[in-house]
Amino acid sequence: MKGAKINHDGDIRKPIINLLKAGLEQKIFDAVLIPMRIPSGESFAWILTQDVDVLDEAYPLPPVISVQGAKALSSLTRLGEADMKIATLMRPCEIRAITELNKLQQLSLDNISLFSIDCPGSLPNDEYMGDAEKGDEDFSSLLDNWNSDRIRDICQICDKFSITVSDIHIGLMAGENKDMFIIPNSLKGEKILEDLKMDTDQDLKNWSSLIEEISRDRKQKREEKWKEVRKEYGRADNLLNFLSQCIACHTCRSVCPICYCRQCYFESDAFKLPSYNYLERAQKKGSFRLPPDNLLFHLGRMQHMSMSCVSCGLCEDMCPMSIPISHLFSYVADKNQDVFDYVAGKDPDEPLPLTIYRTEELEIIPEMYTETHEERERKNA
Repeated sequence: MKGAKINHDGDIRKPIINLLKAGLEQKIFDAVLIPMRIPSGESFAWILTQDVDVLDEAYPLPPVISVQGAKALSSLTRLGEADMKIATLMRPCEIRAITELNKLQQLSLDNISLFSIDCPGSLPNDEYMGDAEKGDEDFSSLLDNWNSDRIRDICQICDKFSITVSDIHIGLMAGENKDMFIIPNSLKGEKILEDLKMDTDQDLKNWSSLIEEISRDRKQKREEKWKEVRKEYGRADNLLNFLSQCIACHTCRSVCPICYCRQCYFESDAFKLPSYNYLERAQKKGSFRLPPDNLLFHLGRMQHMSMSCVSCGLCEDMCPMSIPISHLFSYVADKNQDVFDYVAGKDPDEPLPLTIYRTEELEIIPEMYTETHEERERKNA
């Protein structure tokens, strides 16, 4: 694998923006979809622009994820292909969510050029909004410390933070040198860089080694975290306690790029019950918690989206009660995907597991049941 090398001298925005500007000016694409700081300065929004001057204010890699990029692209192309050539630059988790939504026919990638970028993680939204200036300083330091504890907890255990199924990938992990790599990752990406007259003759061995090293460390941390999650939330009563602060606002559903249903079952007439129904349930139980069916909502949502969850962490970021739900959802997603030997967003040509039938699959389920049953018998002995 080879790519073009650019020295960024500590400012990664400028060369990336210049790259996108060149694409607009040379008519390689007609518009760019990219984050920009909102006027209040404390968050970011996605914009679609054809103006090269507007790009000067864009943030290719903002300190926080305020809106998942896959959700932004879906809003543009859900009803069909874009009528212009659009380039967009996103974090790997956003690109992976795009891949899943494309399989679910919730967006179109026709006329879309996907740029991905090494992601050092993102800061917690609530902390950043409290002091954006300090947040900018903290985030700028992440390029020198890819194991910082300043980033969100879910980012600290993300092992898929680099090259993904994009057309062009921007490699930031370049050791002590202030370099970045522009890496063609598809035939379309090769054509773009060829049109931009960029020489992709730089060896990426050192970059690849650094990425593999960090990925290995984070994967180990991820497995250690899952042991904690299983121990803490593995029982129904523990799960109920964990979700006890949930106010049933369903914000986690609203911000999730994978939850795309126009009408959510949990917000449908099926859950608009007459008061006597609640009274009868209260009489049977002695009391009845309102709002109702919180556990059912979260279990239903996990079942609905776990095969395509990319661990972007937006569900936790936007929770008004600050419930650390991203670890629970990511854990369930990892375990469910492992059963089918599937990784969400990894391969655009691999079908969703539940849409195909294989004669030999789910063989691990009886083994898991046996192990659990034997473990219970040992405890009760």
